[in-house]
Amino acid sequence: MAAPTKNKSRPVPTSRLPRDFYARPTVAVAKDLLGKIMVFNGIAATITETEAYVGKNDEACHASRGKTKRTEIMFGPPGHSYVYFIYGMYHCLNFVTEPEGTAAAVLIRGCQLLDDSKLHLNGPGKLCRHFGITRDYNAIDLCSDPDFYVLDHPIRPKFDTTPRIGISKAKDKLWRYVVKSNS
Repeated sequence: MAAPTKNKSRPVPTSRLPRDFYARPTVAVAKDLLGKIMVFNGIAATITETEAYVGKNDEACHASRGKTKRTEIMFGPPGHSYVYFIYGMYHCLNFVTEPEGTAAAVLIRGCQLLDDSKLHLNGPGKLCRHFGITRDYNAIDLCSDPDFYVLDHPIRPKFDTTPRIGISKAKDKLWRYVVKSNS
């Protein structure tokens, strides 16, 4: 008789990420978000791609020149959403990081749905369009909102590190992180 095979399904996520998870260096948060489960209005997806944007010393960061109405959320408490609109057609979702007063965020560039479709949403515009995330969801507290949050997951996936995409400044920083494909 053959030995039983181990269940290879992913363990159930443990709990919502606390504020201190986000109140750390942005590059570390960007890496650590990979494999975590984002939940938005009942739809769950594994985060598969992120980019770090770190305040005044990062010319590609929206807040590199200081606080504006658009970027003020980036200076606020960590663990909030920062949603902006680009090219007149795409929304982009970020999670605010670092201690309050330091402008920084992680762009969520891609995720894979956990439903039967296993659809991979590669690109921040596709991700926001699929979930229905618009500027109406800017400044949501991910640590307390009942419908928009991130769950911890015990498995840390292997990932590649690359330059960030679609920017004209600070292109030398290797602050884009992508979960390695299983195929």
